[in-house]
Order: sequence, then C-alpha cells, then structure tokens
Amino acid sequence: MKIIPLERYRPKGPVGGLEEARRTVREIIVAVERHGDAALRKFSRRYDRVVPRRFRVEAEEIAAALEGCPRDLRRAMVLAAGNLRRFARRQMRTYRDFSLCVAGGVTAGQRVLPIERIGVYVPGGRFPLFSSLLMAAVPARVAGVKEIAVFSPPAANGRVAAPVLAAAGLFEIKEVYALGGAQAVAAMACGSESVPAVDKIVGPGNCYVNLAKLAVFGKVGIDLPAGPSEIVILADGRARPEWIAADLLAQAEHDPLAIALLVTTSKRMAANVRAQVRKQLRPLPPASPAHDSIEKRGAILLASSLEKAIDFINRQAPEHLELQVKKPEQWARRCTAFGSLFIGSLAAEALGDYSSGLNHILPTAGAARFGGGLSVRDFLRLSTTLWVGAAGLRRIGPVARRLAEAENLAAHAHSLDLRLQTDGARPRNPGRFSRS
Repeated sequence: MKIIPLERYRPKGPVGGLEEARRTVREIIVAVERHGDAALRKFSRRYDRVVPRRFRVEAEEIAAALEGCPRDLRRAMVLAAGNLRRFARRQMRTYRDFSLCVAGGVTAGQRVLPIERIGVYVPGGRFPLFSSLLMAAVPARVAGVKEIAVFSPPAANGRVAAPVLAAAGLFEIKEVYALGGAQAVAAMACGSESVPAVDKIVGPGNCYVNLAKLAVFGKVGIDLPAGPSEIVILADGRARPEWIAADLLAQAEHDPLAIALLVTTSKRMAANVRAQVRKQLRPLPPASPAHDSIEKRGAILLASSLEKAIDFINRQAPEHLELQVKKPEQWARRCTAFGSLFIGSLAAEALGDYSSGLNHILPTAGAARFGGGLSVRDFLRLSTTLWVGAAGLRRIGPVARRLAEAENLAAHAHSLDLRLQTDGARPRNPGRFSRS
C-alpha cells in the first residue's frame, strides 16, 4: 500500500473492456425480450454453468431454508431489520399527502403512493450478500410495496444460497428466482413466460448487472448504478492504526476493484497503518479480493492539513467516509458529499453494512455529489393533483396562456382560451386527498 502526497493521488480510471461488456449486455437484453425463458436458460447455462429445474424457487424450499437457519443468525437478521425499519419509518414521515391553496380558487396537491412491484437483485458468487435483501425489503415494506420479487444467482447445485432464502422467508417474500447477472435484470425489465416484469429494480451487483440496469432504465426504474465499493478514512495522529487497517481491509474484501483510502496529516500514522494492513492482510485467504484491491487500488494519502483533506474528500464524494479525528462532530459539519458518514472511531463502516439502521446500497464513483443511497423514497411515487375553480382560472389562466403563446404552442393556448371565454358551472373542490 503506497504512501503518497495527497496532491499526487489520481483515482484509477474505468476498467478496460467496458464496451465489450456493454455489447454483451445488449445481446442478453434483446434475446430475453424476444425469446423469454429459452434465452434465460441459455445465458444461465453460459454464465452460471447451471440451469435450474425451475427459475422460481418453490415455497417449500424457502420455508426449509428459514427453518434450517441457525438461531443466532435468524435473531441477528431480526434485530438488524428492526433498526432498518425504525430508520425507514422516520424517513417515511417526511413524505406526506398535502394540498395547498397556491392562489384563490387554485388547489395544488401531492399524493404519496407506493410502487406496486419491485425486483431486488441479491449478489451471489463469492459472497451471497443476503444483507442486501434486508436493505431493500425493509424500506420497501415500510413504503407499502405490495409485490417484492427477489433474484439471486444459482450455485453449482442450481439453488439459491440458503441464507438468501432464509431472509426471504423471514420477510414473507414468496417470489424468489434462481437467476443472476444481466439475464436476471433483463427478466425483471422485460418479463418472460415464468417471470412477470417489475416496475423498478434495486440492489447491488457486478459490472454486468449495473450496465444492464442502466440499459433498461426507462423501461423500468432503477435505484442507482452502484460500482465497486469505496471507503475513505480521515485520521489524525490520535487514531488507532489497527482499527483503521481493519476498516480498510473490510472494504477491500468486497471486490478486487474496491477502493480503500486513508487520508492523514500524520506521517507516523501513515507508516503504522501500512504496517498494520500488511499484518492483517497476511492471514486472509489467498483468494480474498482484498489482496488485489489493496495492492492495486489502495493508498495512504498525506495531507498538509485537515482542511485540505476535507476539500479533497468533498471532491471525491466517497461511498463511505469515516472520521477518526479529534472532535469528529466538528469536522463532520464540513463534509458535504458522501454516501454514508461514520463519525468517530467507534462508528465502524461494517456497522453501516449490517445493523445500524443505515442502508448499505450507496452511490459510488462520485455519484454522492448528486444523489444518495437507497431509502424509502426509492419505493414511492410523489404524484401531484390540481383543482381549479372559476376564480382560480381567471387568476392563473391568462398567465399560462401568455407563456404558451411565447413558446408558440397554439393548441395549449387554445385549450385555455376555451375555458377563459366560458363562465361554466363552478366545479366542486374535492379538498384534501387522503392516502389509501
């Protein structure tokens, strides 16, 4: 892990081969759209090297996975979901139906409605990330989503990983599919003989999954195209190097392309953390992605001041940001772009991944500059309403007509002229809408 001056750091650019990956994704989407289940079987055999007997997991298998789930793991899931639920319910309080008299005789309103049907992608492969199912299912339930379909790659035996099925059973999700990769995204967006299409796709995935999500956006909604995971830790000379090294490695083990950075004002801290990283990396399995991630994309950056470090961090807008400095709350106020912020040395990023109530599906690659992580908002539609009386029409009609005229939209202006020229019967104000 290199130690370099902050000013000399250059983020690694996009990984090569993206154009070929895009072509592959387009081929998969078109094939699934045209050929349905036959295409899904073809791509499942090609990429997962197995074709499940049925894509949809039977209810008995889900129930058996929940029954066989270790008691302590099941309890941990319940406790983590409880914190997620409390956080999501508090978020939900910020989204309410309302009506507002914007002018005499003009009532504008908002209705908050849940999305009807969502698809949740749960990564398999090296690590079946069943916690991602919790992160999506809990806020979706709080928002009022009626139908949740889960998609996860099949293992060599053709089955979805038992912890994923157990989590689905815990949340009474009956619709689980043994489908992964871009073909799963295509199935969610296009539908097939055995997979009804969804309205929105959420959940993390690899390069192909994220490119597929971007490709189908517009046909369906997506949450965000999350790339390889990132962490930036800001530390002064008082932090604990063994804790910092552990948090860097925890993020690096997600993916060989994960980015783990330490920004510090202390040369001594930099040297101590590098030594701890080497020490803690040694016992990890040789196949752990942490080795490649730390060696090729990790770095320790020396800053001349905490102020300059914060400026750098705000430009980077990292997915995860830890503040292991004196008076972290004070520095937290100066941080303006991040997916999730972890304040103080006890706030390990791993808590945000699992049990704190925060969502771990977060923006990467600087996307925190313009967006946030998965929340209850992603499962809602904020729809607007309008009631206009005769007096209101007289107030706002001429304004709309003049603007339409300036844009040379004659039909718009005409539709207003017809009303403005007729007194007509006064319509009844339906008043405030209530959420069903």
